[in-house]
Amino acid sequence: MTVTAPERAAGPSPAALPTLLFVVFLNLMGFGMVIPLLPFYAASFHAAPWQVALIFSAYSIGSFVGEPFWGRLSDRIGRKPVLLSTLACNCICYGLMAFAPNVYVAFVIRLFGGMFAGNGSVVQGYIADVTQPEERAGKMARIGVAFNIGFIVGPSISGLLAQPALGPAGFRIPFLVASFLGGCSALGVLLLVKESRARHHGPKFQPSRWAMLGKASAHPVIGRLLLLTLVAGAAFTGIESTFGFWGQHRFGWGPRQIGIVFGCVGVTNAIAQWFLTGRLSKQFGEARMLAAGMGLTVLATALLPLSIGLVTTTCLMALMAFGQSVAFPNVSALISRNSDSERQGQVLGLNNATAALARVTGPLAASVVFSGLSVNAPFWMGSIIVAPAIFLALSAGRAVKRGQMLD
Repeated sequence: MTVTAPERAAGPSPAALPTLLFVVFLNLMGFGMVIPLLPFYAASFHAAPWQVALIFSAYSIGSFVGEPFWGRLSDRIGRKPVLLSTLACNCICYGLMAFAPNVYVAFVIRLFGGMFAGNGSVVQGYIADVTQPEERAGKMARIGVAFNIGFIVGPSISGLLAQPALGPAGFRIPFLVASFLGGCSALGVLLLVKESRARHHGPKFQPSRWAMLGKASAHPVIGRLLLLTLVAGAAFTGIESTFGFWGQHRFGWGPRQIGIVFGCVGVTNAIAQWFLTGRLSKQFGEARMLAAGMGLTVLATALLPLSIGLVTTTCLMALMAFGQSVAFPNVSALISRNSDSERQGQVLGLNNATAALARVTGPLAASVVFSGLSVNAPFWMGSIIVAPAIFLALSAGRAVKRGQMLD
């Protein structure tokens, strides 16, 4: 099959990339505002523990469904209309959460909120549309910076706005603020972002999610990258989900110490992705940096059970974060370079859906081994399942040289 360049609209405005990064920042700030409140929000409905877990998982389940769908649709009708509609709907979902009458309605709203928020593949697709291949790892890393800063700022704001003593009504203000931020994101896209692709006219075949998953899994580059995203993402989110319990058990830590560690992790991610990821990838190649990042992750994860206190734990968690930061933007860059330009949104969506699946399976597996084997077991499990990702990255890099495009 002959690979053709994508139809493009007029060139993107200079404000497009900063606006999209600000959109990611606002989205994650809204998301970060809500996450720390969810246990208390669910408890205000007198929810059982399994219902609390259900509300937590609803967002990732929704993202798993939404990412490939929105990416595929944006390949067809353009990035801007999909971004506008998903941002507007996510804004509505946050507003509805403020007035949910019970935990079951909250679950349904959260599920749809996750689906509409699963538009990361559309942002990545836009960047791939307007960026030269050798620049993509650096540009994709900027998304991670906006992600991390938003996730750091959000929880601090929500803690000031929430009033748990008032019951469900005490959480309305944070949800309404998150809704307002979503509306600002949609307005920014409407006013400042030009379409990067021209709308197709006439019939255009697009394979279904499952047909494309089969093709992508069999592809020598993309199949390996999807597997890498699943195992590395599951390991990292599993460690994150049990880290607070681990710190409490090992060192008697409370929220202050856990907050210090995660604050340093967020700062490390932001600095590495803004200043280093793109430069290192251009100098050494995406596949090599992906393998190096996985190697650092394995090393830090294996050493964490041997930590002796706050300083060593913070340094090792920062090292793990650095490895993840220089690695994962290269996954998106390699996928976009090895996908037909007419399929980039859909294939990037499949990768993001794989990451969402990892966010569900990782914490579940980590909680099982934490309670059933040892408090250190999530770290040992993480290092064991991530180690093969080093070889997946290197073999994907060798396959890139053969130039087989997924179409």
